[in-house]
Amino acid sequence: MKRTLGAALFDHPASVGESYPEHFMFASRFGLKLIGAGLAAMVHGILPCAFEKTASNVVKELYPRIANRGDQQGA
Repeated sequence: MKRTLGAALFDHPASVGESYPEHFMFASRFGLKLIGAGLAAMVHGILPCAFEKTASNVVKELYPRIANRGDQQGA
């Protein structure tokens, strides 16, 4: 089934109650925090004394922000 470009860009943000720019900013910040947590976890793997709780703290911070957002079809 073909989707229009407008539907591809705007349907999902609308399903979580956001405009396209709002969704872009939310997803970008979320992604950057996850990248940081991933890098901290990798350093922790090499140096167990470093970043002992950083990745888990980021996940605990982010989970409530995404767990109850709108209809997550195709999230």
